[in-house]
Amino acid sequence: MSRLPDIETDFPAWYAEVVRGAELAEHSSVRGSMVIRAHGYAIWELLQRALDGRIKATGHENVYFPLLVPRSVMARETDLIEGFSPEVALVTEAGGSVLEEPLVVRPTSEATIWNTYAGWVQSHRDLPLLYNQWANVVRWELRPRLFLRTTEFLWQEGHTAHETEDEAIAECLQILEHVYADVQESVLAMPVLRGRKSPRERFAAARETYTTEAMMRDRKALQAGTSHYLGDEFAKAYGVSYTGRDGQEHHPFAASWGASSRLVGGVIMTHGDQRGLRLPPAVAPQQVVIVPIAREGSSVREAAEELAGELRGRGLRVKVDAREHVRPGAKFFEWELKGAPLRLELGDRDLATGSVTVVRRDTGGRDQVRLPEAADRIGVLLDEIQRGLLAEARAFRDRHTSRFDDRPAMMEFLQAGEGFAVAAWCGSADCEAEVKAETSATIRCLTLERKHPGAPCIVCGRAGTETATWAQAY
Repeated sequence: MSRLPDIETDFPAWYAEVVRGAELAEHSSVRGSMVIRAHGYAIWELLQRALDGRIKATGHENVYFPLLVPRSVMARETDLIEGFSPEVALVTEAGGSVLEEPLVVRPTSEATIWNTYAGWVQSHRDLPLLYNQWANVVRWELRPRLFLRTTEFLWQEGHTAHETEDEAIAECLQILEHVYADVQESVLAMPVLRGRKSPRERFAAARETYTTEAMMRDRKALQAGTSHYLGDEFAKAYGVSYTGRDGQEHHPFAASWGASSRLVGGVIMTHGDQRGLRLPPAVAPQQVVIVPIAREGSSVREAAEELAGELRGRGLRVKVDAREHVRPGAKFFEWELKGAPLRLELGDRDLATGSVTVVRRDTGGRDQVRLPEAADRIGVLLDEIQRGLLAEARAFRDRHTSRFDDRPAMMEFLQAGEGFAVAAWCGSADCEAEVKAETSATIRCLTLERKHPGAPCIVCGRAGTETATWAQAY
C-alpha cells in the first residue's frame, strides 16, 4: 500500500498515480494511446449512458460513419483540414500496396458526414437532420496524458442540419445546457461555466463555439464539452442543398457538438483527494462495497450477501468483497483509492448487535446503522454524497475565481495558476495573445449573453466589449 504523491505540491504525479493505482487506464504500446481498464471503462459506460439518454430525449438518433475518410473529401473544407493538419494521421498503404489516395483517420467527422448528407437532403421536408454517433477519433498528440489528451480517444459527436441559422444556434445552446451542463453537474457533480469561445479559440471552421468549462483541483480549467455553430459553409463545400418552402434552392445550416472520455479525467481531478478517487455515486461502478469480516464458521458472509441483495433490489450497484487472500485493511485502502462512495464493514460483533458500520468516502465519516434500517439510510447517504460533492466543487471554484480591473494583479494571478480570472476585454486578438505570452493562460470563455462589461479592457485600457474568463488549462 504505497502513499500517493502529494496532491498539493505535485498534482501531475498524483493524477498519474491515481489513474494507475485505481486501475483506470494505462499506456499502450502505441505512443499517446491508452488501454482503458475495467474500472475506468465502467465509469465511461455510466457517463455514456447518461449522455446518450439525454441526447435521445432531445430528438436525436444514433448512427455510425466510417473511421477512414478520403483525403480529398477532408480537403474540401479548407478551414477544417488546415485546423487539424498537425494532428492528422494518414493511411497510405493497405493490402500490400500503396493506395491511390491516402485515407485520413478521422480526427472529427464533419467532412465524411456532410459528404453523405448530400444524398440525404433534397427538400425542406428532409430537415432537420438530428444525428449523433459514438466513435473513436485520432489526433496525433505530442504531449499525451491519460484520459486528458491521448492520440486515440472515445467520444460522441453530433452533426445536425437545419433550415435556418436560428434553429442551428438553438441546437447548439440546447445541447450545451440540457445535455452537457446537465450531465456534468447532475451526474459528474462537476460545476461548469457556460460560455462562448473567442475567435482564436474556436473550433476550426466554426462561426461560433459554445463551451462548458470546469475548474480542476489544481485550479486549471478543463474544457468539458463544446457545441459549434458552423453556418452553411459545410453544406456549400459538400454540395448539400434543398428546395425550400419558397421553391428556391437553399443550403442548410450546420451544428456539431462533442464530449469525450476526457470527462473521466475531469471526474478524477475535480473530486480526488490525498487517498485517491472520490466518485460521485451516479458514475461509481460500485456505489456500495460490503466487506465481510468473519471468523471461520460465522454467518457474516451470508448476512452480507442478503444485505447486498436488498440493496441491488433498490437499483444500487453493490459489490461484496469476500476475497479471502486479501486482508480487510488492504480492501479498505483499495476501495478508498478506487473511490467507492460507501463502504460497509460487517463483522461478527456487528452482526451480534444487528448493525453494520457505514463509512463515507467523501468525508471519511463512520456510523453504526441498524441492519433493518440500512437500505433506507444508504439511499439517503448516496444522495447526500452526490449533492455534497457538487456543492464542494462549486465552492472551490468560487473561492478561486477573482474579478480584476488591474492588469498587473491579473497577470500575477494567472502566472501563479490561481484559478479563473474574470475581466473586461476589448475583443482584440493582440490583447488575448499578450496575456497568453505572459502567463500561458487563455480565454476559456466569454459570457453567453453579449453584454457590454462597462469597464475598460484589462490589457490595453480601450473600451471593453466582452467579459472574459481567463485561466491556465489542460
